[in-house]
Amino acid sequence: MAIVTSLPDRFRTAARGAGATAADADLDSAANYLLGRWTEPQRHYHDVTHLSAVLDVVDRFAALAPHPDRVRLAAWMHDAVYDPRALGDANERDSAEFAEGLLLTLGVPAEAAAEVARLVGLTAGHATEENDPDGELLCDADLAILAADEEGYARYTAAIRREYAHVSDADFRAGRARVLHELLNLPSIYRLAPIRDGWEERARANLRTELETLA
Repeated sequence: MAIVTSLPDRFRTAARGAGATAADADLDSAANYLLGRWTEPQRHYHDVTHLSAVLDVVDRFAALAPHPDRVRLAAWMHDAVYDPRALGDANERDSAEFAEGLLLTLGVPAEAAAEVARLVGLTAGHATEENDPDGELLCDADLAILAADEEGYARYTAAIRREYAHVSDADFRAGRARVLHELLNLPSIYRLAPIRDGWEERARANLRTELETLA
């Protein structure tokens, strides 16, 4: 079995696994277009490094999901539209709509394209229903950074602050604290048992430390 290394290769493989019928050149063009979005200047955390990290987690735990290629495509699409100034879940809703449209043009069956769009929408609040392992894997992968080591978590929080440079310090602290409290109030940050067992304690410690810093 060939080792898939480049991001366009990974996109093409996932798209084929989800049923795409477009030519390889069209799949590569779509991947490169998406990478262009992921390298937009307003991105400091939600960039190609984050995309690669999410894909790596999905690959690592792919056996836990019934449709891992759909989860991989959702990872590619979940921040395809990203404007730090957008209100509410506008970025996630726009990314979901964009995902479905793009995948349909690549020949992905309508049911699979709609499911990828649904998965993308879950990243707005990271709330999944019972018996949704595909959604749980995507959400867990998206939140993997919360369980980073001290240095990695510091880089993450600094990058988030740069994305919200247009927000005053006081407003940022208040808004960020709300987000952290919401995460800490969840019964579990991570849904899938192997991920929860490995990362939950560290993530909660990071969140509590950041809250103390904000205060």
